[in-house]
Amino acid sequence: MTSEPTGRLMLLDSASLYFRAFFGVPDQRKDPGEPPTNAIRGFLDMVASLITTHQPTHFVACWDNDWRPQFRVDAIPTYKAHRLVDGSLVEEESPDDLTPQVPVIRDVLEALGLPRLGADGFEADDVIGTLTARHKADMAVDVVTGDRDLFQLVDDAGPVRVIYTARGGVRDPDLVDEAFLRTKYAVASGPAYADMAVLRGDTSDGLPGVAGIGEKTAAKLIEKYGSLVALRAAVDGGDPEIKGAQRTRLEAGAAYLDVAPKVVQVAPDAPVPAVDMSLPTEVADPVLMSRVASEFGVTSSINRVLAALRIE
Repeated sequence: MTSEPTGRLMLLDSASLYFRAFFGVPDQRKDPGEPPTNAIRGFLDMVASLITTHQPTHFVACWDNDWRPQFRVDAIPTYKAHRLVDGSLVEEESPDDLTPQVPVIRDVLEALGLPRLGADGFEADDVIGTLTARHKADMAVDVVTGDRDLFQLVDDAGPVRVIYTARGGVRDPDLVDEAFLRTKYAVASGPAYADMAVLRGDTSDGLPGVAGIGEKTAAKLIEKYGSLVALRAAVDGGDPEIKGAQRTRLEAGAAYLDVAPKVVQVAPDAPVPAVDMSLPTEVADPVLMSRVASEFGVTSSINRVLAALRIE
């Protein structure tokens, strides 16, 4: 008999949200010499809305310490290669006016006492995967992201769900559970989604997939065989139901399928430090908060977060 969750942990894919904020919130500067603040304001307003709506007891803003980890590049060299600038590793496709706002977002999180965690050599997805694996036995987990990659963490037994912001933002997100995955993608679970994604590929991440195997075919194969491992065993074992062009394609993709799961699957064991993830009950650094609010004119957005946290 499993015990009921004793709290709700909200894990933010921070870059997903501040990129969305940057492109979705108007730049209201009257003087181009003033620092840009639209991503800061938008991010804080999203945090306030998420906390108010979903009432987490615990919270972590998860960070990309490395947006293109070497272990993924070693497995598939094309991984996010199209996002390099002149062959150099740079902040992922970060517009000039967004780059200076990211450290300010970090400062505000620190001042408010909202935990922010990353792990050297890992993406925010891996931080989210690790914290989910670590805590889903004792807390419900909400993953907030605009990235489908994290659908692999969905687990009704946890429960772990994804608050998916790509379509309707944080105010009208898709709440992704196993029923959503079955309806939208014809896969039964988070791990099945990951297996389907390996077969399908993802051009936005430089993952080719198995040539000639699209999303619907990938989903049908995973549904039939239960997992990518079982599908590959069936191919290698000469299953007569895998024949013709489909067999040829799967056999031709064998080398890719050997390494792609290492790239697609999020790490469940990244070196993420253990911290108190409880929502703060008081401002951690009033001086820093006051300085940021004054310097960047984001007092109203900070106050909305404080109100969501019930901090006076």
